[in-house]
Amino acid sequence: MTVIEPAATTAPVPPLAARATAIGGSPVRDILAVTARPEVINFAGGLPAPELFDAAGIAAAYRDVLAEEPARALQYSTTEGEPALRTALAARTAVRGLPTEPDDVLVTTGSQQALSLLATALLEPGDTVLVESPCYLAALQAFAFAGARVLAVPGDEDGIDPEALDTLVARERPKLLYTVPTFQNPTGRTLPAERRAAVARVAATRGLWIVEDDPYGELRFEGERVPWIASLEGAGDRTVLLGSFSKVMAPGLRLGWLRAPAALRRACAVAKQAADLHTPTVNQLAAARYLADRDLDAHVARVASVYRERRDAMLAGIGDALPAGSTWTRPEGGMFLWARLPEPYDTTALLRGVVEHGVAYVPGAPFYAGTPEASTMRLCFVTQTPDEIAEGLRRLASGLRG
Repeated sequence: MTVIEPAATTAPVPPLAARATAIGGSPVRDILAVTARPEVINFAGGLPAPELFDAAGIAAAYRDVLAEEPARALQYSTTEGEPALRTALAARTAVRGLPTEPDDVLVTTGSQQALSLLATALLEPGDTVLVESPCYLAALQAFAFAGARVLAVPGDEDGIDPEALDTLVARERPKLLYTVPTFQNPTGRTLPAERRAAVARVAATRGLWIVEDDPYGELRFEGERVPWIASLEGAGDRTVLLGSFSKVMAPGLRLGWLRAPAALRRACAVAKQAADLHTPTVNQLAAARYLADRDLDAHVARVASVYRERRDAMLAGIGDALPAGSTWTRPEGGMFLWARLPEPYDTTALLRGVVEHGVAYVPGAPFYAGTPEASTMRLCFVTQTPDEIAEGLRRLASGLRG
């Protein structure tokens, strides 16, 4: 029998994967940790207002499911998702203008997981991904972890410039375009219908996947709904639509979904089997029960009404809070407002001093795939009352003055 003698010295363990050390954590999460003090009015978070959760309705759905079918609710489920929930999601999608069958839907553990699954299923290291400028931060992380080369598409206050997109696709041959076209995070802007149609044409003629992320689209305060890119001519066989209950029901449920062409959806299901096998059964059944017994659309309308008041409060006071020469968006829905201060303001450098005045925002720089605009910031308007927003803007003005 071989005897292994004690080593004279202890060898180090093998190193972490390069991607684990090359990709940093979320600057937004880091900022939230710094600004968690209760006295800070926090415009930095991207959190829905907790006092508006339908806690009683969600609790009733869990009680009913656990009382009536506990064995099923506490058991393993299929990777694709519980049939009752997929049926309900397909129906909600179809009534909004995109014909959808339950088998078109894959339930995910939050729509953030959908991004990771798509990166696994579509991207090889070195593949090119196109994104908006600025872009949802967690998407940049997901694509970076996949080893992708991420490029920003030029745009303006309305979003992506389709002509610039066409030029970039022709030159760089990317695998996919990632976009949040409705009430975008971080800017709050909405891509107009004619640009959506032009983006669909570019994808059809050049050969491109579109990942259309829509976590905020139901939170509309004013204006007319703009159709999904996925519903437009030429886009159906190459667009993945992502949805989530995080902003309209509760983020703690961790329930999202993707609607994708069959081959890509199957590849994502295989990737999900390797990731977590399936999304928690009890959460899926409770959500399906909630959709069957409650009026989610009426709940969302109530939430949107409150959010509109809070948006209006921020719009009413932001002009006095920011330096002369600043500009900002006027979102028709969602959760965020984007501001640009005049040069040479640097919102990252200014943040610590602003927090000392009892208010916080997210600097804009981390949201850029390319050269960041140092004078930008994201403000979330949904988690404070109008009076708190007014006070927060007063503190912001003081903090920016130093």
